[in-house]
Amino acid sequence: MAITDLQPSTSASVTDESCDVFHGSTQQVREVRQALIPAESASALAETFRALGDPTRVRILDALSRAELCVCDIATLLSLGESAVSHQLRLLRSLRLVRSRRAGRMVFYALDDAHILRLFAQGLEHVEEAMPVSRRSPTGAGR
Repeated sequence: MAITDLQPSTSASVTDESCDVFHGSTQQVREVRQALIPAESASALAETFRALGDPTRVRILDALSRAELCVCDIATLLSLGESAVSHQLRLLRSLRLVRSRRAGRMVFYALDDAHILRLFAQGLEHVEEAMPVSRRSPTGAGR
């Protein structure tokens, strides 16, 4: 099949954003438009997913989904330097994915709330569905 066979037969340009054929209802488009999340919420959600796009941060969240830990414990668990862990925790705190609790001179970290745990567990469940059983996490996604 030639490339020209794939192009529409109309004279509309590729960058033209209008439909040649009406496919939906204007009422449906209106309802969806009203239900769309605001741009500010979309940006905040994108930042959250961007933070989850880093394997080190995902591993930190995994550790914190299991227990409240201090920086040195997380560093030991993940074989990272404490400064690297602190840097990642600072970012995760700024996005409200983790919270801190001071006990004397020690600072302990935990997931901010149950929403983060569910988001993490659902994401893990999603990726593990496509993995062979032998490569899945030993505890599975259901925590």
